[in-house]
Amino acid sequence: MQAELKPAAEKFIRRMLRMSGSASSAFRLRVRLGGCSGPSAEFDIEPAESAADVTWTPQGITIHLDQESATLLEGATVDFADTRISSGFAITLAAGNGACCSSGSSASQLVSLG
Repeated sequence: MQAELKPAAEKFIRRMLRMSGSASSAFRLRVRLGGCSGPSAEFDIEPAESAADVTWTPQGITIHLDQESATLLEGATVDFADTRISSGFAITLAAGNGACCSSGSSASQLVSLG
């Protein structure tokens, strides 16, 4: 899988893995399209992958993706933003990945973590 993981997202993922307390844990990222509101993302720390998972290993981090998430993230940029009012992944999908209503162009969305 080809996607870019920006340093802020890498730092966040490494921190979450470190906080899990298990050296064998992996990061699971789920990405879904949200219509005109852009993509949404959820994450978990999990000990094992599913047989249907796609494994993405940027900068030595193991990230498990379901097939839909892997397809959406192909060619995307995954960043992390932390502002005074929200924090979350900022995902810029590749052109043509259904990023926004009828435009087919790249879209960036701050995806809140809760």
